[in-house]
Amino acid sequence: MKGIYKILTTLVLIVGMVACSDQLEVENPNNQTTFDFGDSETELREVVIACYNRIRLDGTFARVGYTLDAVRGDEVWNSSQQWYLEYDNFNSPGTIGIGDEWPWRDNYHVVNRANFILSNVDEVEMSENAYNEIKGQALFLRSLAYYHLATYYQDVPLITDYAAYSDLETLYSSNNTQDEVFDQIEKDLTEAMNILPSRDAGGEWAEGRATNGAAAGYLARALMFRHKFDLALPILEDIIAGTYGTYALTADYGDNFRESTENNSESLFEVQFMDFGTGGTDEEWTPVNISRVATQGHAVESNFASQDLGSWGDLAGSPWLYNLFKAENSTDGRLDPRLYWTLVSYEPEYSNYTDISTAAYPEGDPRSNIVYQAEITESPRSNIAQGGLSIAKFTNARNNIYASITNGLQCGVNIRLMRYSDVLLRAAECINEISGPNQQAIDYINEVRERVALEELQLADFPTVDHLFEQIANVERPKEFGCENGRGIDLIRWGFFYDAARLQQLTEHGYYVTDGTANTDALTAATASNSSFNTYTPGNEYFPIFQGTLNANPNLVGNSANKNEPADKWDARPIVN
Repeated sequence: MKGIYKILTTLVLIVGMVACSDQLEVENPNNQTTFDFGDSETELREVVIACYNRIRLDGTFARVGYTLDAVRGDEVWNSSQQWYLEYDNFNSPGTIGIGDEWPWRDNYHVVNRANFILSNVDEVEMSENAYNEIKGQALFLRSLAYYHLATYYQDVPLITDYAAYSDLETLYSSNNTQDEVFDQIEKDLTEAMNILPSRDAGGEWAEGRATNGAAAGYLARALMFRHKFDLALPILEDIIAGTYGTYALTADYGDNFRESTENNSESLFEVQFMDFGTGGTDEEWTPVNISRVATQGHAVESNFASQDLGSWGDLAGSPWLYNLFKAENSTDGRLDPRLYWTLVSYEPEYSNYTDISTAAYPEGDPRSNIVYQAEITESPRSNIAQGGLSIAKFTNARNNIYASITNGLQCGVNIRLMRYSDVLLRAAECINEISGPNQQAIDYINEVRERVALEELQLADFPTVDHLFEQIANVERPKEFGCENGRGIDLIRWGFFYDAARLQQLTEHGYYVTDGTANTDALTAATASNSSFNTYTPGNEYFPIFQGTLNANPNLVGNSANKNEPADKWDARPIVN
């Protein structure tokens, strides 16, 4: 018996030792790597959220990644004459972080995470709906990043396989042509458009997420960038017809710039930020943004708002844009409401509009001269030293939810990247490019004008393609989307930088004065201090690739901006009156 006990005791000790050994070999769930992560639906959904997190970085849409495109357009100038100056003047040397490096770096953060999902999703067992949701969002977000990389930096590395990051031969990628990148964007967005749910079918899940409508809208944008108007138009018409969910203009244009009316009927896609005061306390700037107590707001307001009222005062609306609004009133003789929501100017009329019924606001006009809860008697200056008109969009200047600006990543107004009004105006542009002016194109434009009670356009007033193009490019689009991301991209796709008459037109649009006032005069070469386009050099409509990035990657070469070489791609339509 004693022998048996000895044997049993020995076995128990051996088993115990093995058991202890097994218990000691445990994985730390907080120290996982990509080698042991991403093999379940739950984990892939976490990576999707990580992708969305990256579009809220400083270099994507939390500040400079959004505003850089606006400043290279003709609606915005650099009122601080410091930050953004080289991008406003089209002469960055390629060694400045904010434009040469940050958008590049932070958009590739998005690409990296999306590639992780797309390289793993086919190996994970899940339902078809889950697969479509996860893959579709990754395809959309990667396309969103590449769309901005290609329209900011022209020829960029196209990386679509996550395994490429583990091999130096593929990690140090060479440039792909802009067309090669757009080929991939079109491919990815086409698939995303076909597998993502609509905003209607997605229900609460779809709020703030990419849907098939978002993918369709961006696919149309990508196609139009390369003048594939015949392919873009059917997609835009399907969006209008409700194929990808129900979209409609909001009754109040201002609903596109309030916290309280986010993810509304007009929004195809917007970047989600926490409402003011509801986020955390950590001011996390790029490329961190991983704190559990991050503020989760954006700093666009700090750039756009008035330095008189506490902002950094970096960017101002152009006098040309202001006077474009003033040139045409609503049918009752009152100012176009879009002026109120785009630029912060003192207008005596606003004090007489408040709460009365107007053509644009039959239920009561919200306009007043109250800005950040205080009544103004003159237009606040964008910048104390140089002046300029401050920008209202994506700030709380008109929303009056607080009395003073808290600079940094604090503003909670969601950045609307694509709105239904863009679909309508793009559809009109495609029709005009394909077959010339017709009533359907005019009707699409009038739908946008009707919301702000402007007189309907008449087909007879636009005898040629060039006449209607001029109306769309230099009247309808700047008034609807003034100071938003996208104008610089439009100027490139329209070929304006390589036509002498168009470049002169941009120069005139870009006139500003640095007299320390909120000047609204219609300026000329004789009365302006300068124009952003006076220092333009061919090729610099794109931002140079950061020299540090070129130094680190022996396979990468500079783009047209690095080389100061023309990047001419499209012919511009001639100017008509």
